[in-house]
Formats: sequence, C-alpha cells, structure tokens
Amino acid sequence: MQRRSFLRTVTAGTGAAVFCGTLWQQAGHAAPAGAASGSPYGPLLAPDANGVALPAGFTSRVVARSLRPVGGTIWHSAPDGGACYADGDGWIYVSNSEIPLLGGASAIRFRADGSVDRAYRILSGTHLNCAGGATPWNTWLSCEETFRGRVFETDPYGRKEAVAHHAMGRFKHEAAACDPDHRVVYLTEDEDDGCFYRFTPDTWGDLSSGRLDVACTTSGDGVEWREVPNPSAPLVQTRRQLAAARHFDGGEGCHYAEGICYFTAKGDRQVWAYDTRDSTITSVYNSDGTLTGVDNITGTAAGDLYVAEDGGNMEINIITRDGVVAPILRVDGHPDSEITGPAFSPDGSRLYFSSQRGTSGEISGSGGVTYEVRGPFRH
Repeated sequence: MQRRSFLRTVTAGTGAAVFCGTLWQQAGHAAPAGAASGSPYGPLLAPDANGVALPAGFTSRVVARSLRPVGGTIWHSAPDGGACYADGDGWIYVSNSEIPLLGGASAIRFRADGSVDRAYRILSGTHLNCAGGATPWNTWLSCEETFRGRVFETDPYGRKEAVAHHAMGRFKHEAAACDPDHRVVYLTEDEDDGCFYRFTPDTWGDLSSGRLDVACTTSGDGVEWREVPNPSAPLVQTRRQLAAARHFDGGEGCHYAEGICYFTAKGDRQVWAYDTRDSTITSVYNSDGTLTGVDNITGTAAGDLYVAEDGGNMEINIITRDGVVAPILRVDGHPDSEITGPAFSPDGSRLYFSSQRGTSGEISGSGGVTYEVRGPFRH
C-alpha cells in the first residue's frame, strides 16, 4: 500500500485535535474528507442517577463497588484495565486492581440477560496491576506497573492458575496488545522516558519464552526493532539497554487492529500508531482540548477507537475513522479519579469501565465504581 500522509485539524466540541498518518489513510477510504465534527451519538445529556452523562438512547448501571460484595466476592479497590470474554450464553468482564502488594485481578460473569451470575478472583498477591490485554486464546495478561514489574497470564474463567512470563521483560509494564497477524505482543511502559516493546514468543499461544525487542529510532517516522539484551536484568533497566531506543512520555493503553497498534502516552498527550506495514510510528491524535490525560484505549470492529481519560473531564471519547473526536460519556463528581478499563461485551452492545477512585479519590479505599453502559454503539 503506497504511503500517503496528510494533516488535518478537526474541531470537536470544545477541543481541537490534529490527525495524521496511516489511520487516516484508511479513513480516506471509509468516509469523505470534511466529515461532520459532531459525535455520531449526539451530545451528552444531563447526568443520570448514577452521575453518568450519556447521549440520548444510552443508559448506565453500577455493577460493582470497591470493598463491597458482588457475585459472592468482595470487589477489589482501584479497578483498572479490563477486557470482556464470551462464556456460553453469557460473558465475563475482567478487571485489574492497581493497589500495592494485594493487587491482582477479578472477574464478573454475567448471564444472558445481563444479571450478575458470580464473581471471583483470578490473580492475587501481585503489585500495582494496572492495565494489560486480552489474548486470542482467551486469557488475560495482567501487567504490574512497578519497577521490574511482571506480566501475568491469567484465566478469566477461573480454572487455571496464573503464570508470570519473565521473558516479556521486567519493567514498569502498562498495557499489552496481541497481534495475531504477525504473532507478536506489543507492550507499553509507564515511565516519562518509557519505551514501546514487541514480544515474539517462540510458539504462538505460549508466552513462556521468546524474544523481546524495543522500537528504536531510524529516520523520520521509521522505527527498527532491536533485541533487548537482558529483559530480566536486575540493575540496568530495559529502556536504557539500547541507546537508540525511542522514548515516549508515560506509555498507557494499547490496542491492535487491522495492521496497526495504537497506543497512548499521557505525558505526550498523544495517541500513537505503529503501522506494521511500513514500520513507522506516527501521531494520530494530539490535543490540548477536551480529550486530555489519554489513558486506556479500546476499539470496535467498526474502526472506532475509545479513549479513557486519566483526570481531565472524566470522559471516554470516541475517535472515528473520519476524524471525529467527541465524548461519549462523562462521570460527574469524581474530580480526583480516572476512567479505567473500557471494554465492550462480545456482542458490542455494552461498555464496561470504572472510575478508579470514585468520589473519595483514595486509591486503596472503597471509592472505586465499575459501570455498564448500554446503547446503540456502532459495531
């Protein structure tokens, strides 16, 4: 595919966004230039009884609160990264816990009608489990955001013990995104000089061994993958083992779709895109406007990206293929919290997410709230 870059400014609500790179090459085929800048779902209405502002036709409910019972277990504090999995006629939502020493992850199973069937722990005794990622073989990669943090592969169905994969590197892990087309896993690092990594397992579906590479600067937007000499080094951190490594300020969420791995960097205030076809990393969104504190990210089959804010207006914003950036929900009254764990149910009709610290602003307390939003999502 011949590369064609262009730059466009779109005003969405009160914010201004800049778009460039390969994502909008695709957008040029999906929608005409100059598409409307309003949200495809319309404006947000007044907050509902749960304090969630939504477009017309959408509803919210609270499914869990930190340190309160849900489905036979106590829901964890500081809910963070999450994902959904099909399970018979129901589905499962997995959520990390970003607290020290007792972090881990839990799961809620929903029946076909959306009611809670049960909830249970799938990982315990780990440290500051922030984000992670789902695998094509239906496991959850739970990442520790701490010095020499680990990646744990867990079972959302609660049948198998979690396993730590040291070959994926010992660093301040944030998120993971599996690329089944190239059989690799992309990893972000939450440091102010963090890196972007690629793990190639020796056998696809088995992450116990393999090669860890880091994206290194070449010319222009180009990157070259070079092997990290010692992924488990106790003293020399992975991001400092290769002088040519490209650095990103505060690597956060990560999502792979159609040959592109999108990842956010909170300090950079950008959504980056690694294009596997020409080995380039370009910025597809940067803003000083309404979408700030770019953090967890997910996407849909329709090609839309959904980006959660750490702080900001406590919103989840949609970024469409045709260049629209607009809030699709806002949580009011949680000024010292962040939106975490956005994930769609397998049929795309329900969006799960959390306010990590809720109204209290305390990361280890009972303030965390996990929500479900239903509505006519594009999928």
